[in-house]
Amino acid sequence: MSGPAVTQSLALLRQLIAFPSVSRTPNIELIQLVKEILAKAGISSTLVADPQDPKRSNLFASVGPEGVSGVMLSGHTDVVPVTGQPWTMPPFEAAERDGRIYGRGTADMKGFVACAVAAMVRASALPLKRPLQLALSFDEEVGCVGVRHLLRALEGKMPAPSLCLVGEPTLMQIGTGHKGKAAYRAVCCGQAGHSGLAPRFANAIHTAADLVAAMRDIQRELADSGPRDEGYSIPYTTVHAGVIQGGVALNVVPDRCEVSFEVRNVLEDNPEAIVARILERTAQRMREAGPAVERAAPTVEQVNGYPGLRSDDDAEAIARLAALLPKGTACTRVDYGSEGGLFKQSWRATSVLVCGPGSIGVAHKADEYVELSQLATCDALLTALADSLCH
Repeated sequence: MSGPAVTQSLALLRQLIAFPSVSRTPNIELIQLVKEILAKAGISSTLVADPQDPKRSNLFASVGPEGVSGVMLSGHTDVVPVTGQPWTMPPFEAAERDGRIYGRGTADMKGFVACAVAAMVRASALPLKRPLQLALSFDEEVGCVGVRHLLRALEGKMPAPSLCLVGEPTLMQIGTGHKGKAAYRAVCCGQAGHSGLAPRFANAIHTAADLVAAMRDIQRELADSGPRDEGYSIPYTTVHAGVIQGGVALNVVPDRCEVSFEVRNVLEDNPEAIVARILERTAQRMREAGPAVERAAPTVEQVNGYPGLRSDDDAEAIARLAALLPKGTACTRVDYGSEGGLFKQSWRATSVLVCGPGSIGVAHKADEYVELSQLATCDALLTALADSLCH
């Protein structure tokens, strides 16, 4: 597929890939490029930077009349690292091959960002009766960090959009929901001592082991009897320990061990209640280990999180989007998080759907790519969305 829209989006995508905007690093040069492109089309934009680092910034722009609800296109500009991955081509140079564009972020999600910016430029020439808006964020990949600053800056400044389209890769299917996520850090404290006298000291790693075993206990219970949402590949809430750090030497009883873990919950589950169950089961396991030496319970703090999203009951918005997509386009749950839950939390009346080019199956991997046909479908959708704002 080809055409002026695809040509514009593809040219911009090539530019965007060249910015190595890995999470927690500056994205300001990418944002400034988008700002300049919009300005040439007569569209002003606002930057909302990280208060601690002005080189990491969000962008918000709107074209069309003010004071009425419109459509917001939402995307993030950060990508995951490429270090240690077996790329067969330079990850930050766009390469076209067999109908695909390869490069870090092509699917997740600079392909959509390119289409969205191009849509804004095209919309600037239309007689819009409702606005088309663009929200680009930083550091989404590390917990939807940047968009929170943007949402606070927009609070009370404009009517809530009627539709927010989050362009995460769905193969251009309509994503109607995703799980929530809560990330935690547990600190297990013990007593340092010589390993030759190990039973006399509280071993922090042993406490961490009890904690992880408790997580596995609760995970089995959630899988067997917890709430279910069959739309997901894993239809129940999951508990996952991702990082364990503790100990200094084999012959030293460790006095500290940290465990980073997460809960990805279906909407009927409460992450705080699940953590409480895990800690209760941990205490039980510690008691069962015997009274050789008293051990302190782990302390747990939440370090990040975002709400889940469910839009099944928003039939009008789903039908509106489906009418602009190829006949037979499916609705689906997505098995990853997005900023959509935060948009819905801020604007309860806004319909929030997830739909974008590319597959999550190739995201975060070496030789990430997006199909040119997917970009064409996305361009056609955004063109039709903009046209609908003229009526």
